[in-house]
Amino acid sequence: MCPEPYPEDNLEFLKSQNIRLFQFGIEGKTEVSLPILSDSIMEALKILLDVRNHPVLIHCKRGKHRTGCVVGCFRKMQNWCLSSVFEEYQRYAGAKSRTTDLTFIEMFDIINLRKCLYSIIYQYQGASKKHRLMYQGETTQKPPRLTSF
Repeated sequence: MCPEPYPEDNLEFLKSQNIRLFQFGIEGKTEVSLPILSDSIMEALKILLDVRNHPVLIHCKRGKHRTGCVVGCFRKMQNWCLSSVFEEYQRYAGAKSRTTDLTFIEMFDIINLRKCLYSIIYQYQGASKKHRLMYQGETTQKPPRLTSF
């Protein structure tokens, strides 16, 4: 799926260090088909959000446009405000910043990704409140009821 083969020396290093490689065939062109780009970014985000894959290094040939789009969409998933997402993208893209990338990030629909993640969580943990995910140290006791006067 990736337009270029990964260098053999790099593959050998990854294997020797027990590092998993995920490649997504995102073309480096300025006019990439939006549905293809959205699908590729969505697949990359699924890998990125799965903590079993951490730590994660995200890179492309230059580390600006494709990497910037993946990270920008990830930041949206983390509920960053759009101006902060754009500032981070522009800081790393520098003079090579693309308006088309910023528009793509702005228009990227994270709702479908969230639905996918919720279905995975419910499938894994069960849909009942009894089996919900809890933070470390959280108890199942109900909080005290507050009344206002």
